[in-house]
Amino acid sequence: MSTFVRAPAHTRAPICALGAEHRAAMAAHLLGLGERDRYLRFGYPARDEQIRRYVEGIRFDRDEVFGIFNRRLQLIAMAHLAYAVTPDRTHSAEFGVSVGAHARGRGYGNQLFERAVMHARNHGVTELEIHALSENSAMLAIARKGGARIVREGGESECHLQLPPADFESHVTELLEEQVARTNYHLKAHTQQFRRFLRRLLGRSASGQPPG
Repeated sequence: MSTFVRAPAHTRAPICALGAEHRAAMAAHLLGLGERDRYLRFGYPARDEQIRRYVEGIRFDRDEVFGIFNRRLQLIAMAHLAYAVTPDRTHSAEFGVSVGAHARGRGYGNQLFERAVMHARNHGVTELEIHALSENSAMLAIARKGGARIVREGGESECHLQLPPADFESHVTELLEEQVARTNYHLKAHTQQFRRFLRRLLGRSASGQPPG
């Protein structure tokens, strides 16, 4: 059984489960990736239109997407957990992750991986797969740290991780982490609304207009 090493609690970021209402934030995050980062994430130098099609094609009724937002509610890291749809692969899922250039070095990729692993376990997945370019050292390091078996075939690598069955702790932990993340998101949203209100109010005061 693999041992999953979690980052220290004080470094962990709230990770939200994303839905269709977050497509714009997801597109903005992925479109903000540089050419090299797009190549590593998708395995090819994805153009803007290809990224938009990818975001629009995510099946939220089947797959799971997780994200980390900064205080301005900008999506700075996201992971896609895609479940297998073939009849003989009903218990496997594929993991992909991207982290914005200015948000690296904080362990976000590994934290998203841990979140995806926990969710996959809780939904009956027994094998997690990662398809990555062999030069994608960051992704391979995440897979290796998680205990995955890595098979290199030329320029590409296949990572396979056998997942232990879900237990009471994994279910409760996921529930609590999602509640914390949603609370954090709503607090950030209310803060953003309040700041916009203050800017409008100060703008009217500076122009001599009455408030309201």
